[in-house]
Amino acid sequence: MHPNLYALGAIALWASLATLGVSLRHVPPFLLTGLALVIGSVPAWPLVKQWKVPPRTLALGIYGLFGYHFLLFIALRIAPPVEANLVNYLWPLFIVVLAPLFLPGLQLKPAHVLAALAGFAGAAVAILGGGGAQGKWSWGYLPALGAAFMWASYSLGTRRVAAFPTAAIGLFGLVSGLLSLACHWWLEPAVELAPRDWLLVAVMGLGPLGAAFFLWDKALKGGDARQIGILSYITPLASTTLLVLATGRGFSASIVLAAALIIGAAVLGTRTRGS
Repeated sequence: MHPNLYALGAIALWASLATLGVSLRHVPPFLLTGLALVIGSVPAWPLVKQWKVPPRTLALGIYGLFGYHFLLFIALRIAPPVEANLVNYLWPLFIVVLAPLFLPGLQLKPAHVLAALAGFAGAAVAILGGGGAQGKWSWGYLPALGAAFMWASYSLGTRRVAAFPTAAIGLFGLVSGLLSLACHWWLEPAVELAPRDWLLVAVMGLGPLGAAFFLWDKALKGGDARQIGILSYITPLASTTLLVLATGRGFSASIVLAAALIIGAAVLGTRTRGS
């Protein structure tokens, strides 16, 4: 299977992450992150023999899986979720522009830069045009920006460490989840989850915080990070659609322009060949 198809599979699952995060905003962030990551690791438990990785690789996995999602959930609680979602979606742009720094031998061509900027413009139009943009500063934008950088640097960093089996992503998720649950026990008040909360947490764990990680790793191992970063702009278009529906906000005609920009960027980026 082409690596870009693995990336599109992960993108499809991640489209639901912001909406699930908002729906579960009453759940303490360490608890939410921990439960979802542990659940997401379960499918890889039968492959535990493939989990042996160097400490540096494990540290990178914890940095990416634990750090990114915790900051994202914090941002969605503090800042207006629509705008925080936009700041978070700087990560595809970071992947494109940072690729030559993390992966020697790769160069940015003008088409890559143009496609990355067009994709971010499309994301901005989709998210801010989705309705309800408040246009006010929020400290929640800082953790959203931190989350974007962390996910981009983690994604590129997996190509800088020694090769490891995709099944080891289950170890990253399990350790990150247990660490988050320990932080919940230490720092957050105890809460009782309703049956609906458990269902949404399970969906989050098995989908955007589970299967998506394995698909994303497969994509990065075999694909062009610049192309994958540009393709990732499909996520905010789908994510914002779900988020707007979930929050009851109305759509504007700008969603058509956003779709055109993002699809155009994806076509341009994926057709650009060479190192």
